Amino acid sequence: MPTITIPKKELKAVIKESVREVFEQELMKLRASLLPFVSQGEQKDIEKRYGKPVRQTAKSIDVEKVDWRGGVYK
Repeated sequence: MPTITIPKKELKAVIKESVREVFEQELMKLRASLLPFVSQGEQKDIEKRYGKPVRQTAKSIDVEKVDWRGGVYK
């Protein structure tokens, strides 16, 4: 079996990015699980009172995050 040589810095960056992606996915699942259940009757009542949600394109902006040590990452 051939071995692959990767610089330590590059390996660390790949692992860090992979962990970040998994953390974000799990956090989204957690947030979704904390949303309250809305029955169809409740949803119809909400739409009757406030109208149906308007599908608008969300604006997106890039935000730099700074960790507690002062490092910047995206």
